[in-house]
Amino acid sequence: MASGVKKIGLISDTHGLLRKEAVEALRGSEMIIHAGDVGNPEILEALKMIAPVVAVRGNVDTEPWAQVLPETAVAEAGPVLIYVLHNVNKLDLNPAASGFHVVVSGHSHKPGKTERGGVLYINPGSAGPRRFQLPVTVAHLRLATIPYAVEFVDLEASR
Repeated sequence: MASGVKKIGLISDTHGLLRKEAVEALRGSEMIIHAGDVGNPEILEALKMIAPVVAVRGNVDTEPWAQVLPETAVAEAGPVLIYVLHNVNKLDLNPAASGFHVVVSGHSHKPGKTERGGVLYINPGSAGPRRFQLPVTVAHLRLATIPYAVEFVDLEASR
């Protein structure tokens, strides 16, 4: 990916639903990472209209179209290496030892960020159909400053 990327849109668990609020929230991103459970290939095509997309396959992505999606991916934003997978509990490497700065995952539908061992872990939450009482969110990752800035966007707040 481009070396000057400073704003990355993070989305996960669309489950076949790409809300117009998600598209608006991701507009202006220089790269978009979809952390799996896409649910429909048209979602990735729509996101590619905004910015280059790095996407992984989630546990609901079982249709033939989804077989082209990897289970894990590496996104490069200049010197920042981002490891992408759907379920962080299936992480099979040591991100810090492998040179990664950020790990992006989905699956739990719970937005959150934490730092462990010098690595920033981000789950943008679920942007698709509402599950339980969890918020419907996407996130922005800004790499212009250290520590990196993460902003969660509640897609239903503007309703």
